[in-house]
Amino acid sequence: MPPSPTPHGPEPDAGARWRRAARALFAKTLGEFAYEGIIAPRPDAPGAETYRLPVPAGPTYRFRARRGAYGHWRVDPDSIEPSADPLEFVAQAHDILLGMQGDTTGHLLRELTATLSADVRLAADAPTAAALADLDHTALEGHQTGHPWLVASKGRVGFSASDAARWAPEARVPGPLPWLAVHRDLARYRGVPGLDTPELLYADELSDATRAAFAATVADRGRDPARYLWLPVHPWQWDETIAPLYAPQIADDGLIPLPTDGDLRLPQQSIRTFLNVSRPHARTVKLPLSILNTLVYRGLPTRRTVAAPAVTAWVHGLRDTDPYLAEETRPVLLGETASVSVEHPLYDRLPTVPYQYRELLGCIWREPIGPFLTPGERPRTLAALLWTDPAGRALTTELVARSGLPARDWLRHLCHALLPPLLHFLYRYGTVFSPHGENALVVFDEREVPVRLAVKDFVDDVNLSAVPLPELESVPGPVREVLLTEPPAFLTQFIHSGLFVGVFRYLAPLCEEQLGVPEGEFWSLVRAEILAYQARFPELKNRFETFDLLAPRIDRLCLNRNRLHLDGYRDRAERPHAAVHGTVANPLHAL
Repeated sequence: MPPSPTPHGPEPDAGARWRRAARALFAKTLGEFAYEGIIAPRPDAPGAETYRLPVPAGPTYRFRARRGAYGHWRVDPDSIEPSADPLEFVAQAHDILLGMQGDTTGHLLRELTATLSADVRLAADAPTAAALADLDHTALEGHQTGHPWLVASKGRVGFSASDAARWAPEARVPGPLPWLAVHRDLARYRGVPGLDTPELLYADELSDATRAAFAATVADRGRDPARYLWLPVHPWQWDETIAPLYAPQIADDGLIPLPTDGDLRLPQQSIRTFLNVSRPHARTVKLPLSILNTLVYRGLPTRRTVAAPAVTAWVHGLRDTDPYLAEETRPVLLGETASVSVEHPLYDRLPTVPYQYRELLGCIWREPIGPFLTPGERPRTLAALLWTDPAGRALTTELVARSGLPARDWLRHLCHALLPPLLHFLYRYGTVFSPHGENALVVFDEREVPVRLAVKDFVDDVNLSAVPLPELESVPGPVREVLLTEPPAFLTQFIHSGLFVGVFRYLAPLCEEQLGVPEGEFWSLVRAEILAYQARFPELKNRFETFDLLAPRIDRLCLNRNRLHLDGYRDRAERPHAAVHGTVANPLHAL
């Protein structure tokens, strides 16, 4: 286990950084709670940009805000009066105004405090936009500020202060991972064609000396190494979950601790995913982590872990046999090419126990992006486009300046890089991913112009049309068994909520403020890209009507409302989903 942080006195300006971070988080809280209809600030006059929010038996907050597409609120942090402390606000408003139960309030305050602590840590060494633009994809991840929509975006319930200092992405601390040998009575291996056996995977991922050391460790216990599968494990997960809950299996050598493979790995924004910094072209590993963060426990569902290579092979097959995808748009879909799933002998046969107990142990190996890039290309997560430095300059503004293009032309390139492959999977194949800021990457050329889309972690989010389509008749059985099917209106929500509401809702006003592109024009560029795709494939006209991205209104999905009012912090047998509360006008309907 990592050592506890050394006690020290207050850092210079630590209090000021805390107050600045608190003010920013309170502005986000007001904006997102208002967007989801949790609170209803009142304008001082019709059409005014000044608002007031009375708290029963508390103060009346006043602030300035601009409204935007999808009912967005952009609150000015510096305008908030009489104070700007989100923790005090929740304590004052939790029952009557926010409608929370006491247990939810207690847990939310903990999550908000952890989020603020992480924000202060990020602010302590925040780079300029120019410096951030120079970082590679691996290093840039450690500077991201978290989910723009969820208020308690870095709650990480389960982590101690020393855990966060060691394992949070903003800690930017690479380290080795321990490995386990798991008896094949408990573990299953799956791989895509070419990685059909675990030996083929291990030959790629582990040196001869490491494989020999692993086999010797098992043999020294009097066990046959051929009867075991190997996988890395998160040190926190081993100490907090695996060692106590698999104690009988450890006693019987069903699980045998192994030494590390020696590679240094760095946690990414998803917190359970590690990039190999010792060997950047080695596979990324995705490990279960039984902490509660951004609505769910970050485990690995056993069925999805088993099916991940089959889903990868099927999606890659669609891409590779479709000329529009394979030759024209060329999206990078980082496949989950091998997996080891480990069942718990008791929990996995009890479907009514909390789902966190059925996601305890396993590993998914994912392709790294490096080998798929051409010379001069550079990937950045979509979330990075929203990042703003301490002086107020956005990374997007920096990249547009470096490209030499007019802002409108650069944004056209962005829409053309992102939308056509997503639209093609939706319209042609009735298949969607969730292209949110963390798992969608923009690939830029050497001039910093967006050129194509990359998607990671897509297996968890692939959903199929519940309306029968000829293209879905050949979906392999193991894939169909694990993927969810949804009605057309819900499939379009993946693009609306993941990309348009979850990223563009924030990017549009930023571009208006810093690039001089009016928000209405931003959305016209998005709509134009959708219409251009539809003009390219007129034979899919019926699909455009079935999967209607241009409907007048869409359901308002609510992530914070789920935490405050729907699921709270209770255990449940299945993973929670976003709440739906009313509808919002679709800015793409008619411009």
